[in-house]
Amino acid sequence: MNIFQRLAPQGHDIAIDLGTVNTVIYVRGQGIVLNEPSVIALETRNGIRHVKVVGNDAKLMMGKTPANIEALRPLRDGVIADIDVAEQMIKHFIDKALGGPSRLRRRSNVVVCVPSCSTHVERRAIRDAATNAGAISVRLIEEPLAAAIGAGLPVAEPRGTMVVDIGGGTTEVAILSLGGVAHSNSVRVGGDKMDDMIASYIRRKHNMMIGEMTAERVKLTIGAAVRPQGEGMAMAVKGRDLVSGRPSEISVSEVEMAEALAEPVGQIVSAVKAALEETPPELSADMIDEGITLTGGGALLRGMDQAIAKATGLSVRVADDALICVAMGAGLTFDDRAYQNILMAA
Repeated sequence: MNIFQRLAPQGHDIAIDLGTVNTVIYVRGQGIVLNEPSVIALETRNGIRHVKVVGNDAKLMMGKTPANIEALRPLRDGVIADIDVAEQMIKHFIDKALGGPSRLRRRSNVVVCVPSCSTHVERRAIRDAATNAGAISVRLIEEPLAAAIGAGLPVAEPRGTMVVDIGGGTTEVAILSLGGVAHSNSVRVGGDKMDDMIASYIRRKHNMMIGEMTAERVKLTIGAAVRPQGEGMAMAVKGRDLVSGRPSEISVSEVEMAEALAEPVGQIVSAVKAALEETPPELSADMIDEGITLTGGGALLRGMDQAIAKATGLSVRVADDALICVAMGAGLTFDDRAYQNILMAA
């Protein structure tokens, strides 16, 4: 019987990847049960704010709400920016994952993934939010470790492995060995920064203002980390013309998006190179055989693996199920005693 079973035999064991863009929840014995945007819509009635919807339904409201409804993202750069709103969002997500609020009375053991660069204050905010949402036990695990476990890397062995977790708010680069982080660094660059750069590029080059969701859609469709041969793919983009003020539609190409994303991609590559430069020589030797594993939504950007491979000279692979690696890895710590010591008290 492990620590979680002793603490609450009638509860649930839940792992939460509380991401800037998406929240993923793993329930022991069931696997991934929820993967929805980290967005909450609040409606003000008689001066009091109430939760209207969370997740997918709330994301559809982004940028389209009337005065009495707000669609918010309570996390920025991988950490909680608005603890009260985040608390409500987490509670609704846990309710949904467990099949309704009545199930939450059976208190839950929770493992929450946190960025390795997060401060004690930020970690305490995450702990308090999870506790107030119904957890009796809250443990933390650093995202790179969880990502490596979820990607199937041999983190508990005396062998160096490198994981680059490119999330919505941050990119975590870590060298792992013997169940711990031998070296890590983090840059506050991820999917959000890429969206911002795309919107900024289109505004600057085409005199057109686009919304956050449109920028994300452009990134997912024709975003590229390396310049394609020729113009590559193209897509139509709709927004507001800054000169006439009227709705407008233009065509943007893959080569333009590679140009727009050059800065954030360059920052991620620089973080990887900086981590390699600080790696002890014995672990560096292992890197030649093991290569680099990419996880997180940013790893799915077309050509990201090629950009890092070209800069480092190492083999680079994108993990299977890169989007849910972190939550899967955190969930696996419930079942394998070898991973128990990886968890940290909140």
